[in-house]
Amino acid sequence: MKNKEKRKIKDGKVKRFTIHFQIFHWGYATSYFTLYLSGLAMYTEFFDWLYILFGGPALARIIHRVAAVIFILMPIYMLIFDRKSMSLWLRNAFKWGKHDIKYLMNFPFDMFGFKTKNPPQDFISGGEKLNSLMQIATFFMFVASGIVMWFPGYFPGWVIDWSYPMHNIALGLSLMVVVGHIYLSSANPSSKASLEGMTTGWVSEDYAKHHHTNWYNDIVEEEKKLDPEKKNNRPKGA
Repeated sequence: MKNKEKRKIKDGKVKRFTIHFQIFHWGYATSYFTLYLSGLAMYTEFFDWLYILFGGPALARIIHRVAAVIFILMPIYMLIFDRKSMSLWLRNAFKWGKHDIKYLMNFPFDMFGFKTKNPPQDFISGGEKLNSLMQIATFFMFVASGIVMWFPGYFPGWVIDWSYPMHNIALGLSLMVVVGHIYLSSANPSSKASLEGMTTGWVSEDYAKHHHTNWYNDIVEEEKKLDPEKKNNRPKGA
């Protein structure tokens, strides 16, 4: 029974994300877009109409700060409740090889639905690795500049002056990868399977085998260790 509970492959599905990783993903995404929309309203008068969504300027500022706290707490949440999944994601994000470069070269074609032959990918693909690195970098840029902007009385003038362009640069960089991420998770042919993974925690075995082959093969090896007497003749991914 204990081994059965640990199974990551069953009924044609592969366990991809834990419930904690799902909470982290959706909490981070929700707080990001709340910050984005409320921030636009404060950034320029052109977006003043967005204040309607937040009940006015004063309430928009409060919501922006609450969302900022949630934004900062999401990675901390993962470090406390699911360090293993956080470690797996970070190790993959910083581990690059020729297969990742090849994937990025094919990315423009994949984005518009053209079929390409990608090399076997890890737990996260080359495109997801780039997205992850950009999100990590902009996270620290957002937090550092945001704290200065929130508590300007504790910092010298030149630091305050630099915090505003840093915040804007972080927004521009993060928005670029976010748009690509949203497109691939909603309009791409494989979007249904990837979205299922982030909503249920499971993906089809066929999807795992063909889109994250290296990771899938690792999972197959783990399954064999749980039940070494049972022959597992699952084919390696294409």
